[in-house]
Amino acid sequence: MYQIKELANGIRIVHQQVTHTRLVHCGFILNIGSRDEDKEQEGLTHFWEHMAFKGTHKRKTFHIINRLESLGGELNAYTTKEKVCFYASVLKDHYPKAAELLYDITFNSTFPEKQIEKERQVILEEMAMYRDSPDDSIQDELDALVFENHALGRNILGTEETVSRFSQQDFFDFISTHLDTSQVIFSIVGNISFEKALKAIEGPLSEIQPKHTLYVRNGFHGFSPKTKIVEREVTQSLCAIGRPAYSLHDPNRYKLYLLNNILGGPSMNSRLNLSLRENYGYVYSIESSYQPFSDTGFFGIYFGTEEKTLKKAQSIVIREMEKLRNKKLGTLQLHMAKEQAIGQMAMAEENYAALMLVYGKSLIDHNKIDPLELIFEKIRSTTSEEIQDIAQEIFDPSQLSTLTYIPA
Repeated sequence: MYQIKELANGIRIVHQQVTHTRLVHCGFILNIGSRDEDKEQEGLTHFWEHMAFKGTHKRKTFHIINRLESLGGELNAYTTKEKVCFYASVLKDHYPKAAELLYDITFNSTFPEKQIEKERQVILEEMAMYRDSPDDSIQDELDALVFENHALGRNILGTEETVSRFSQQDFFDFISTHLDTSQVIFSIVGNISFEKALKAIEGPLSEIQPKHTLYVRNGFHGFSPKTKIVEREVTQSLCAIGRPAYSLHDPNRYKLYLLNNILGGPSMNSRLNLSLRENYGYVYSIESSYQPFSDTGFFGIYFGTEEKTLKKAQSIVIREMEKLRNKKLGTLQLHMAKEQAIGQMAMAEENYAALMLVYGKSLIDHNKIDPLELIFEKIRSTTSEEIQDIAQEIFDPSQLSTLTYIPA
């Protein structure tokens, strides 16, 4: 069972001890993401994530990278549209070193000018690699189509123009504007007691002055479905279909999670995989996804197929959505779908590094951590009528945007 301690400055520490592992996973989760950037700041949060490894008041790059890697541990970070995370996995005896290092790179980065210039080139190379991968770029271009003229539609990496002009002061100003100590979580999952976990990190964190920002996220409104066809140097046609969906706070989010799992989730028995791959052989892979945000959400479908089978594949996707809109699931179908979703969640809980991050994000988003059994109960209580109602809304073809890459 997890434990939580809130410090006087608002920073929260969440911990769960797991005795049957040699490892400890820990990390800082901050409620700052790419959607919080102004237009001219596009890509700054992701750049910050990179620069956290490039120098603090007491460490240079080599010392940061070598601190845990030389002990067999892993140090990493990532940026999403609403979060930036710095985290590590180490043998339990090295947890104090991991906690101290994470504190240092999260709160004491100096953003050395020489390192900014070096990392700028690395990120520009990352952007070039991304552009050369149409499977990746079509997903972000669909975001731009769905969330047109909004920060949620911008690429997390930024643009060449913005990335090329960021300076040291830009990082300090952005963090000063957006860092709120009540929106910072340090999460620990692993074979260490709560007392030992606190001993390594509570002191340094308590010295941080409380800070509360007046910044408020700009909500997304006014979705207008669009269809866009782009000629690209691709060998097969790629198709992306999407629309806004339920937010993190919508009571229907678990029902949409279940519906998405039925339609095109990760299992091979999803309806889209069975239809397009197993029955027709039109695709190698096809998936649908649902991602909730603080004020809205996103539902999307992605697949690639030969140009000659594109229209047939698109019609099959629409047909499968229409089936879910027009016909309720049978009792056995719904029971099997629920058991599958619950089993997937239970297996995901065995990934303790992921669980550590889930705890942090849940505290930020909901100010609580729902027990897995409560989530299971929400899924089990879902009716076939509710699934059909959500399908009729989310799968409405008149409310779907479509982006297609075709060979040039």
